[in-house]
Amino acid sequence: MQTHSAALDRTFHALADPARRVMIERLLRGPATVSDLAAPLAMSLPAVVQHLAVLEVSGLVSSEKVGRVRTCKLESKALRTAEQWISERRSFWESQFDRLGNMLAAETFALKKRKRRKS
Repeated sequence: MQTHSAALDRTFHALADPARRVMIERLLRGPATVSDLAAPLAMSLPAVVQHLAVLEVSGLVSSEKVGRVRTCKLESKALRTAEQWISERRSFWESQFDRLGNMLAAETFALKKRKRRKS
């Protein structure tokens, strides 16, 4: 569980930065070079490489260097893990809200019933 938690922490840390999310959005369309990923960002190439390192450590991105060109691609496993974690929490809270809604509906019904008896 601890390893799973550490991997999830790295994924959310990587996704917390807007520049890294821009890179992820670009990689959703397919593999891209570091230069392609850097193009829309107002930062130096070394800064882009640092961001890519965070994405690689998190498992969200992998890269391959051929000659002088490094090409990056999205690895969906880390995204699926984060999605599953979020989905489990969403399901829990939706069931809690459903229970609350049922309880409030029952209370409202009981109040209306009491008012009718008094009338």
